[in-house]
Order: sequence, then structure tokens, then C-alpha cells
Amino acid sequence: MDSSEDNAPTDAQYSLAYQELQPDDILNAVEALGYRCDGRFLALNSYENRVYRVGLEELSPIVVKFYRPGRWTDAAILEEHQFAIELATEAEVPVVPPVVHHDATLHHFSSFRYSIFPCRGGRSPDLDNMDLLRHLGRFVARIHLHGERKNFIHRPTIDLDSYGIVSRDFLLKAGFIPEHLHVAYTSLCEHLFEAIGECYAQAGKPRILRLHGDCHPANILTIDEEIHIVDLDDARMGPAVQDLWMFLSGDRFEQTPQLQELLGGYTEFRRFDAPELHLIEALRTLRIMHYAAWLARRWEDPAFKIAFPWFNTNRYWEDHILSLKEQLSLMQEPPLVWLKD
Repeated sequence: MDSSEDNAPTDAQYSLAYQELQPDDILNAVEALGYRCDGRFLALNSYENRVYRVGLEELSPIVVKFYRPGRWTDAAILEEHQFAIELATEAEVPVVPPVVHHDATLHHFSSFRYSIFPCRGGRSPDLDNMDLLRHLGRFVARIHLHGERKNFIHRPTIDLDSYGIVSRDFLLKAGFIPEHLHVAYTSLCEHLFEAIGECYAQAGKPRILRLHGDCHPANILTIDEEIHIVDLDDARMGPAVQDLWMFLSGDRFEQTPQLQELLGGYTEFRRFDAPELHLIEALRTLRIMHYAAWLARRWEDPAFKIAFPWFNTNRYWEDHILSLKEQLSLMQEPPLVWLKD
């Protein structure tokens, strides 16, 4: 897909792009849309893009997001925006969509593309709260009910090729895997890919639909009884269980009741195909591989070297291979059991 970061021209050439984004640029970009900034801004926790909370005169603060150059095409970003707006308005899901200015959600300032979002506070959900898990299951189901109406055109699919094979090939070709680990890594990947293929076969050709794509606790904000779902930047096509498994934590004994609540809420709105449970550890494996390649692709960005100092050491790659070996073992175990309500 032309919109995937995995097929960006050269990730390294964009790694220093944010050095050109200065405080005045942030405020000037916001004011170019007609806002009056009060001079205050705060960098929020984002590495892929640059995101800031900006104070306004006589108005509530807003969030401005500067997209990483070279990652998504304009068409892919606009497709994400349209999906978020539809979820918030038509599906009444508490997604935080971009603000529309002059019939546009994507704007340009200097060499950067950016968007404005309402500022929503909160903290990550307590995954020990079973009532909250059921509530999250309902919201994810409503996302999927709308997501299955049509497909993304400009955004890729979460699958073995894009998250697994491409990640392996990049890490080897770019020289990130230490030479003494090459044989162990390449051999392990072949076993992993075979196991992932078997998981997909057992899942019985799961339906592929539009997803949030990165639906983990940090992208859910809770305050009192209110929930906000943020950051659809990784929205892609994929199986429904992709938006559910990241809410599961702990060992198998702990995950089983969590799954019951998630799917209990989910199935109040949408049918869930139980064979997709075979994909949980396969998708976790693909995410581990994709995450390592993502760090490698961004490694020349100074912010990454500061935030992830442990990356690209012999110890990191040894632990990475160990975690993948554990995943190989987990994929050979029976899936989690779902006892329907």
C-alpha cells in the first residue's frame, strides 16, 4: 500500500524533520486557523508524531498534531479523519475526532501537515475493573459495526506480511540484528511465520474490517464515568480481535475472566466469531516484531535515542529473540476459552 509507513520512501531521511519544528512554528500554525494562542503549550506523550496541548485566549485548550513526514499520504490521513468523524457522529462512539476548519481537517504549515483536536483529559483505564472492561467491549463492537460497512482504500492491513515479513527483512537488511544472532533470528522467524499461518488457518479466514488498530489502554482516557477513545493514527484493516486482545493482561488464569467481560459487552452489539481467539498470540507476535522494526526505522530521530536508550544493544536483541521464542510456545497452546453469557 502506498500509504503504509513500511513502504515510505526512506524513513531515515525524515528522522530529523522535527528539528525544523520550533515553538514559534507550533503557535503560528495554530493561529493560522484563526485561534489566538496565549503562549502556553505542552508536549504530549507521542513519538511517531509531535503532539502539543496549546492554550488559547478565552477558550479551552486544544491539541495540535504534526504528522511525521513521509509516513502516511494525505489520502490516508483524511481517511482516518473521516472514519473518526463518522464514529463520533453517526455511531455515537466517544472517539475524539479532528476539528473541521474551512471544510478541512488536514492543514499545512511550512513543510508540515497538522490537525487540531479537542483537548480531552483522563487516565488509562483500570483493567482490573470488570465493569469497565464490559463497557469497553461495547464501544469496540460499535466501532466494528461501523467499520465493517466499507473498507479502507488508502490504509493497509495488519497481517503476516506487513507486520512480520517486512519487519524481519528490514531489521536484517538494515543491519540491526547483531551478526552473532543472525542464524538464531532467521531460523526462529521461519518457525514463527509457520505458526502464525497455522493460527490464521485455525481462525477460519476471519473477516477483515476497519479497526482502531492500536486499541491499547493508553489510547483510552477515563475520567469519573466518562470515556474517550483517542489516536486513530494506526487505523487499519484487520480482524476484530485485534482491537480486543490488548486489553488482556497477566497470565492465562487472569486473562480468561477479562475476556469474558470484554466479549460480554462486545456481543451486546455485534457477533464475535470465537475462532478468532486463535489469533491472539499470533497478533501479539506480529506486534512485537513490528514494534522492534518501528524503533529501528525511527532510530535516527534524536527523540527516540533519548526515550529508548536500551534499544539496539546486544541485550535488547537477545531479549527480543527470547520473547519471540516464548510467543512461539504460546501459539502452540490452545486459545483462551470464552464461555458465552
